[in-house]
Amino acid sequence: MIRTRTAVALAALAVMTWGAHAASPAAMKVPAAAAEGGRLWFVELAGAPVADGRTRAAVLSEKAAFRAAARAAGVKFKERRAFDTLFNGFSVEVDTVNRAKLLRLKGVKAMYPVQLIERPAVAQANDSAPDLAFALSLTGADIAQNQLGLSGAGVKVGIIDTGIDIDHPAFGGSGTPGTTPFPSARVVAGYDLVGDNYNAGGTPEQQIPVPDENPDDCGGHGTHVAGIVGADGGGLKGVAPGVTFGAYRVFGCAGSSSSDVIVEALERAYADGMQVINQSLGAARQWPQYPTAQASSRLTAKGVVMVASTGNNGPLGSSPDGLWAAGAPGTGSKVIATASFDNAQRSFQVNGTPYGFNPATGSPLPPTEGSLPMARTGTTTTTNDGCNAITDDLTGKAVLIRRGSCSFYIKASNAQAAGAAAVVLYNNAAGALNATVAGTPPIAIPVVGITAAQGAVIDAAIAGGETMLNWSPEAVAYPFGTGGLISGFSSFGMAADLSIKPQIGAPGGGILSSYPLEAGGAAVLSGTSMSAPHVAGGVALLLQAKPNLRPAAVQSRIQNTADPKNWSGNPDLGFLDHAFRQGAGMLDVVGAVTATATVSPSQISTGESASGSHLQKLTVRNLSLSPATYTIGHVAGLAAGPNQIGAGASYAPTGYFDAPGTVTFSQDTLTIPPLGSATVDVIITADETLPDRALYGGYVTFTPQGTGTPMSVPYAGFKGDYQTTQVLTPTANGFPWLATLAGGSYTNQPEGATYTMADGNIPYFLMHLDHLSRRITLEAFDAVSGKAMGKVSQDEYVTRNSTPGGFFAFTWDGVTFRGKPGNPVGVKEVPNGQYVVKVSVLKALGDESNPAHWETWTSPTITVARP
Repeated sequence: MIRTRTAVALAALAVMTWGAHAASPAAMKVPAAAAEGGRLWFVELAGAPVADGRTRAAVLSEKAAFRAAARAAGVKFKERRAFDTLFNGFSVEVDTVNRAKLLRLKGVKAMYPVQLIERPAVAQANDSAPDLAFALSLTGADIAQNQLGLSGAGVKVGIIDTGIDIDHPAFGGSGTPGTTPFPSARVVAGYDLVGDNYNAGGTPEQQIPVPDENPDDCGGHGTHVAGIVGADGGGLKGVAPGVTFGAYRVFGCAGSSSSDVIVEALERAYADGMQVINQSLGAARQWPQYPTAQASSRLTAKGVVMVASTGNNGPLGSSPDGLWAAGAPGTGSKVIATASFDNAQRSFQVNGTPYGFNPATGSPLPPTEGSLPMARTGTTTTTNDGCNAITDDLTGKAVLIRRGSCSFYIKASNAQAAGAAAVVLYNNAAGALNATVAGTPPIAIPVVGITAAQGAVIDAAIAGGETMLNWSPEAVAYPFGTGGLISGFSSFGMAADLSIKPQIGAPGGGILSSYPLEAGGAAVLSGTSMSAPHVAGGVALLLQAKPNLRPAAVQSRIQNTADPKNWSGNPDLGFLDHAFRQGAGMLDVVGAVTATATVSPSQISTGESASGSHLQKLTVRNLSLSPATYTIGHVAGLAAGPNQIGAGASYAPTGYFDAPGTVTFSQDTLTIPPLGSATVDVIITADETLPDRALYGGYVTFTPQGTGTPMSVPYAGFKGDYQTTQVLTPTANGFPWLATLAGGSYTNQPEGATYTMADGNIPYFLMHLDHLSRRITLEAFDAVSGKAMGKVSQDEYVTRNSTPGGFFAFTWDGVTFRGKPGNPVGVKEVPNGQYVVKVSVLKALGDESNPAHWETWTSPTITVARP
């Protein structure tokens, strides 16, 4: 629902402090396994890495000093990987007690959780490839190839993924598994960092990497991604069919990877001279300071263009995550993060109108010609349409069935049993329908999915009389389908530092590309995993045409010339989609290559509106030999939010709003001399009627008078005071807790508890974090005198929980320190006695000298009673 210039004001959440006896149920338990986080951590050392100009000898010396200090302090941990070039530090496996000890070691700057990196599953496999051609037409990549003569030749693209099937004809392989030597003519570099059996979330044996020299793909995802970038053969042509590849395998044949493997892959890709690196993976809800984001941003300073997916945590994703869901490495300050748009779709016609559809997984592909009479089994208000045995004779008909109440397989099975020749499923909510009808026995008739709006029109047509469905070979996009609109799974930004994420979008919903020969050779996948390689391929075409462009100039060109698209929730309303979800819009390869001007900066982060209007100077550079004049304008995108707090199983924006900001310019037109530049001041003011803590945005437009390149600059910001965003929220459990751990469960101790500080009998502090925070500090105080005993722990750039009911567990081992992690002083074990621990949360972008930017909670009494 769109709320137009709503006058409803949501009260700002005040800084909240809980006392020692906050209301939380006594003896309440939660499973220890439910705590987010784990035993794997990055350890960042204080010194800069080699990429920042430090000598390798100095970095290695610092690591040696760390190891020696850890041995001297008796810290027990397992070193997994060490990093020197793009990140100075390690990844380690360590328990909660020893993690606290690591944080107290001199030279440790910060610790970050090593996160599991999941990958999407296959949607459907077959052996024809028009869907990739459809995608190329949406970004103009086909025109860049066929009319501009671009192929990406001479550009090296690194693929950090599951590897590449080097035998696949799409990459110049023999077409027979196991017969193409590595490196090959097109896959010229790479490494398998993990081995076939690796699964970061699997058994202890599966978590042990077994690397080798050949990054051949048995998982599929990387081959699919590489095909989008640059397939050329086997009936497939990617965006940049002339590129050569580096393949850096970070996944086994099944399961997940981990973010420390990604950092190592980045260092290898850099060493191999990759000019563009694609990362169709990410750790959701992360700061730009997260190690994979840091490493990726450092690569841009070395001239490498970094492209990464933003994530699949949108409203229709498998794990909806509301606003602020953008993942690392995409959150990196200089990384091009990508959104996903739905691909153009196959179509059928009803009464002369085309309807784009998505083939259902587990059913035969529909034909490209032929006609069927249509029938329906319910109406647009039937909640259980097709869920029961169908008594009507549907022989030879295409049957329209509404989503809801039972599985798609049951609906399709019932229609098939009644004689149906095809099934058209339509959604019961906004957005495209990507259905699966896989089951036993298999469905033997074509099944396709369409939107709720399309279904309603066809339902009315069937109710009105005889209706025919005509299959078609044509591809369609909006307004005849969802092609060219943001995919329902594509994540919302922004990043925690209020920077715009994502930067740009490309087709990622329903992409047919190469797949390992052993698994059929081609497959349809959906995700921002598929949009990132489309952008990476577009960048390769641009670099072939303009080989001297630096990464910042590449980003400017692709953002300036992108095409913002209508809101996917209801595109017919005419509103542009959120700038903090689609970035600059759909990639326009031809526009980026042929641009005759650029605008910098290419995006505007307006910050928080409580600080007042945002002034931004934009510089327009004329790249042509003729003067250029531009009319300057503004088009708003929709606003959204804030996130729901403590409601439901997943995060979601509380609303979508047509509440345009006010945008004024120092001049309405701008004339730039040949090869010259000119500036304009832009002032952006948030709409005061917009709810506090919502995100808003839009586009500053530059329309040429006469010839020239139409351009736009996305902007986005936060309505209100950012530091009113509540971090510590109770949830149904009444967090924060002081807890004990026994028998695999945490037990709440609202009246306090006694701890021996031995054999795991230590205090735990359970907290739900509703937003990303700049710092979380735990400090111990004498419960009787109030004397400060020192810090327990201090964590920087902390993520939030993945769900409104999730929680993290912090610990205390009875030791305190003063100063900062990395340079602690006064490290000591507190004597037996009674203490309380104060948790202090510095909010994102908070001023540590401003009490209003902190939230605090003080624990019940902790009795330390060592034997």
